[in-house]
Amino acid sequence: MDDRNDNDGNDGLLSIGAFARRVGLAPSALRFYDDCGVLRPARVDEVTGYRSYAPGQEPRAALLRRLREAGVPLTDASLVLDGPPEEARAVLEAHARKAREAADAARSVIGEIGAVLGGPADGAGATRARIGGAELASAVRQVAPAVAGAALREEFPALGCVLVELDGQEVRLVATDRYRLAVRTLRPLVAEGGPRRLLVDAREMRDLASWAVRRTEIVIEAGGGGDARLASGGHTRTVTPVGATFPDYRLVLDALPAPRTRIIADRTALRAELATAGASGTVTLHTDGRRLLLSRPGAAPVTQRALRTGEPLRVSFDPEVLLAALDAGVGPDVLLEVSSPAEPVVVRSADQGSFTALVMPVGEESA
Repeated sequence: MDDRNDNDGNDGLLSIGAFARRVGLAPSALRFYDDCGVLRPARVDEVTGYRSYAPGQEPRAALLRRLREAGVPLTDASLVLDGPPEEARAVLEAHARKAREAADAARSVIGEIGAVLGGPADGAGATRARIGGAELASAVRQVAPAVAGAALREEFPALGCVLVELDGQEVRLVATDRYRLAVRTLRPLVAEGGPRRLLVDAREMRDLASWAVRRTEIVIEAGGGGDARLASGGHTRTVTPVGATFPDYRLVLDALPAPRTRIIADRTALRAELATAGASGTVTLHTDGRRLLLSRPGAAPVTQRALRTGEPLRVSFDPEVLLAALDAGVGPDVLLEVSSPAEPVVVRSADQGSFTALVMPVGEESA
């Protein structure tokens, strides 16, 4: 559900939009945290599925936002939110140590690059959304692999495009070749105007991303007559919308069976293990309480920390296919939503925005 109802109820509960504005989180992030079980709404309407939140949930939401801004994975954030104080302090101290090490390494690299470059780069009725240039470039990189190849786009031009949706508090980029689907949601810094949809050829979108990545912020502007542009400072790039009909990706997502299992794992750690697997057959994931076990033929199982809700999970993947979805993710966590070992698995990640991809599991091989 989209949770589009934005009115406060007479019962004192807040719509997801109103609560999102109060606590500084995007509605997509709130939906993600609900699915992960770390921030449940106070009520979900049985008919519409709209989520409502109580004012008393604001402190927990604010703490969760601060933890996420600090880059704390959800597996660790859940311990800070609900675990013993001693364990929470240990988790925060460990994360602070890793952050200092990462910052030191980043400063060293930036200093070296800056020395080479000689200084940092400068960074009516229309709908506008202001977002970070690097964020837009990252979003294009994430969804572009799902664009159809030359033969299919010749027959169906829309499948060779990226759909850009400007919709209030969210900017969404979508691509599909009917076998894969990728959706990236961004939270604009400033947004005004009504909903707009732009269908842009993927090659042009990559070119625009190459331009945007060098800009600190850009404004996406779409007029009522179908005209569109990207602007940053005194520089402007015209966008040429494609006159085609993009598949209704929401129908695809809504048609998926309800997940029987949700599991949250450390995206970086899971990605590292899949990278070592390479093309050596399938990788099977299964859970035991707060552990995620990864096994593959001819290798000892590997255990990682994870959070699971629902039924015990056991599903197998081609490691390279799942790795591609993790590479395209955003933030420190990944959420796998599994309905059955034979149905598409929804791979999601989120921070202030979110990324969603569909990955087909495969039959499990003998270890």
